[in-house]
Amino acid sequence: MTDALAEFRVLIAPGLHNSGPDHWQSRWQRLFPAFERVEQDDWETPDLARWSARVSQVRQQGQQGRDGRPLLIVAHSFGCLATVHSIARDPSDVAAVLLVAPADPEKFGVADQLPQQALACPSVMVGSTNDPWMAAPRAAAWAQRWHSQFIDGGALGHINAESGLGGWPAGLEILYFLAERAHNTQSRTQ
Repeated sequence: MTDALAEFRVLIAPGLHNSGPDHWQSRWQRLFPAFERVEQDDWETPDLARWSARVSQVRQQGQQGRDGRPLLIVAHSFGCLATVHSIARDPSDVAAVLLVAPADPEKFGVADQLPQQALACPSVMVGSTNDPWMAAPRAAAWAQRWHSQFIDGGALGHINAESGLGGWPAGLEILYFLAERAHNTQSRTQ
């Protein structure tokens, strides 16, 4: 399965407060040391423009380093909003994006700054029926707007460390599925 990910540069885009050591994003980074993390200057203050600019900056660093591999971005919470905002501005190097438990754009007053149409790459959104940061029907509506495949993860809270998911093997399966989908999409366009 790891071979499916090897052809991609994988970026982890955490949400507010960063993802601590018990969060599945941090566990995935330990499992796959080549995964890169988007580091924000201020993890406590969600600022869509600044966070999106940092996502874009990290994306460009790989291009300048001549990595050459297309990107898979694995985003959580407010990191989802920053990632989508970055992709909407320039989708060129992104093969696919996994959006997990996105924060509700309305709660942060940024809904009008996000794309209102399909993303330019394959995407999967995983929502939770009891997520305090965005109700599942709202998450599904944003997924539909962005033409993201929506997966109802069940009652997983905010799909974070407090959810007790450990390394979240079900999420890894979704990531592998998305990598395969991105590979197939790229093969058809070449």
